[in-house]
Amino acid sequence: MLPSTMLEDMHEDVERCVRAVRSKDARFDGWFFTGVVTTGIYCRPSCPAVPPKAENMRFYPSAAAAQQAGFRACKRCRPDASPGSPEWNHRADAVARAMRLIADGIVDREGVPGLAVRLGYSTRQIERQLNAELGAGPLALARAQRAQTARLLIETTPLPMGDVAFAAGFASIRAFNDTVREVFALTPTELRDRVAKGKPPAGSGTLSFRLPFRAPLCPDNLFGHLAATAVPGVEEWRDGAFRRALRLPHGHGVAALRPHPDHVVCTLTLTDLRDLTIAISRCRWLLDLDADPVAVDDQLRADPVLAPLVGKAPGRRVPRAADGPEFAVRAVLGQQVSVAAARTHAARLVRAHGEPIGDPLGEGGGLTHLFPTPGALADLDPESLAFPRARRVTLAALVDALAKDEIDLSVGSDWESARARLAALPGFGPWTIETIAMRALGDPDAFIPGDLGVRTAARTLGLPHTPAALTRHADAWRPWRAYAVQYLWATGDHAINYLPAS
Repeated sequence: MLPSTMLEDMHEDVERCVRAVRSKDARFDGWFFTGVVTTGIYCRPSCPAVPPKAENMRFYPSAAAAQQAGFRACKRCRPDASPGSPEWNHRADAVARAMRLIADGIVDREGVPGLAVRLGYSTRQIERQLNAELGAGPLALARAQRAQTARLLIETTPLPMGDVAFAAGFASIRAFNDTVREVFALTPTELRDRVAKGKPPAGSGTLSFRLPFRAPLCPDNLFGHLAATAVPGVEEWRDGAFRRALRLPHGHGVAALRPHPDHVVCTLTLTDLRDLTIAISRCRWLLDLDADPVAVDDQLRADPVLAPLVGKAPGRRVPRAADGPEFAVRAVLGQQVSVAAARTHAARLVRAHGEPIGDPLGEGGGLTHLFPTPGALADLDPESLAFPRARRVTLAALVDALAKDEIDLSVGSDWESARARLAALPGFGPWTIETIAMRALGDPDAFIPGDLGVRTAARTLGLPHTPAALTRHADAWRPWRAYAVQYLWATGDHAINYLPAS
């Protein structure tokens, strides 16, 4: 049995990689990629094809590195569509932050210099660090991502190839054609013909596809939490799917996410298809789909108090936020009030200051606005808000800091720097800061021992229930304390713990 702990630099351990390939272990999809020298293709570890001889395998830390080495993507296992590496989920260093930003489209929008500025490094330093760890620089990593976007558009829309190239982020038709041929060993037209099978693709504005994840996945708390806390007008649960409006670089979109046993169906309606890659990335981030649940659960199961909870419903994810600044505002609105009251406050802000949009479902849908940006809230009159003066001061200070870019709550933020800047604002205590760290920043070790639900669960389970004592006990859960919170919350009879009825 292969270890389920985090496996940094696993691609350098040939023996373990060979065992993973021979056992077709899907847990390691995204951890590394296998190049087969006799065929010139690269695969994910779980590829259903007969495994090659060990001497014919080469291992790479990223799809981009395999492509740079001259390997083409396997048409059978589609390694470019693997879940992302869990490394970028739990790490807070520059490489992990860079990978999260690249997934969010920064290189395509701002180039490598823009990536470097956001990270506070020189372009040479970023390129050196990414090449050392991933075998490819930021341009190659972004190119691999563009290739995957191009494949999705080719296979699922009737767009002319020139439009596909533009939407996927290629600078020219020639670069698009060359990349598709190099990565998939097919021309764009051949790639479309190969999957068409007489079925017309979806309309050019709406795409539907599967989001893979590492099993197991418990959808109850994940979708239950998102649905129970949904802001009216921006989010809703409808017909078995969580739907929300997304603010994107080139326009807006609406995502509908529907859980299935082995994947999540994602339906996207975009005003500009150039936002496809970013929308996919944000949906995966929202659902925490790149997590390594086996590593998380193995560690938490070592605590005899948590073991029965993990055994009952393994694979709990942390429900995240599609937009960091939005969630920070919502966290302040939710201070010391019920979930229902927080939703009411947020809905009022949305109606008064949000940007109106049309729902793709027409009158059958409930999405009416994008959540207001910090800039749109900058002129908000605090006295107009129906909650205590201290919280009005807190909200005004947060909005001002976000509007002035004094706090970075993006996927590429420095977690500790963000915490420190939030702590300097009035009214920001440990609960608000750690809630933002957990759900907006994505820190898997964020912990809220003072949360009422956590303390109630701790008391019920016989754990220490004062914040200080529980924090000491939880040291054994690190670096997965945010996931431990999900298991503790699950002991309560609250709507956040249940998959809504369709």
